[in-house]
Amino acid sequence: MLVEVVNYLILIVCVLVGVAFVTLLERKILGYIQIRKGPNKVGYAGILQPFSDAVKLFTKEQIKPTMSNFLVYYLSPVFSLFISLLIWVVIPYDLGFMSFNLSILFFFCCLGMGVYSVMVAGWSSNCKYSLLGGLRAVAQTISYEVSLALILLSFIVLVGGPQLELFTKYQDTLWFAFISLPLVLIWFSSSLAETNRTPFDFAEGESELVSGFNTEYGSGGFALIFMAEYASILFMSVLLVVVFLGSSPSSMSFYLKSVMVAFTFVWVRGTLPRLRYDKLMYLAWKSFLPVSINYLMFFIGLKVFCFCVVLYN
Repeated sequence: MLVEVVNYLILIVCVLVGVAFVTLLERKILGYIQIRKGPNKVGYAGILQPFSDAVKLFTKEQIKPTMSNFLVYYLSPVFSLFISLLIWVVIPYDLGFMSFNLSILFFFCCLGMGVYSVMVAGWSSNCKYSLLGGLRAVAQTISYEVSLALILLSFIVLVGGPQLELFTKYQDTLWFAFISLPLVLIWFSSSLAETNRTPFDFAEGESELVSGFNTEYGSGGFALIFMAEYASILFMSVLLVVVFLGSSPSSMSFYLKSVMVAFTFVWVRGTLPRLRYDKLMYLAWKSFLPVSINYLMFFIGLKVFCFCVVLYN
């Protein structure tokens, strides 16, 4: 038990360092997309910029909105970061780590809990912009979780169990991305919506909601929300690699693929404008959902057909 706790603490440190450098990667990529340098002053080529930002944010004065619900207002960013770090235990590490049999079920539990932090942060701020951002986040997350669940359910039928270890085992010769390219694109788009990223960042929506659910947060509270968002981006990148690109965390290609997926998250942000909210809902319920259900039916039929062939032979 003690060894598992120590392993998990080491994992948290690694994730937080990864989050720091994902923020640096994002600012550098956006800089070059917009034909400018990006951060290049703090440390060699700006490499210490994330740590400088962390020191600045955590040493700023913490303010408390007079009409806010004090305890909930402060605890929701902590809960958000806690969920974003807890979810990392489902990744199938080959070093005898904490991966377990119902890892996909645990993933969906954490994904469902994550929206509560955004909703409660918006409500407890007692600000109309924050409340609207929280309500948007709830509707958006519920909509896209359905597609994510159906996609994973399709592959659970295909590999025969809810363990992520099976995904790495069954993709030794052929990646699932080749047999289900539409599902990869749906998964990536849904991941953008789940992590509140452009073009689905309606929970923040600067142009109409100032900054959405985190309008009233500053200093440490904002830093925790920021870290939780980027930890989620990193996790969804890693999960996409495990589910569709067939790599194990013990191989170098796993990390290269994860960086490329994280790069694509940033690339989308630098390229696409924000959608209209009704188009977001239309995309989820009228485009992604039918395709996910059709693939689920196809995989169930394929499994039954293979079973019948084996049975009669």
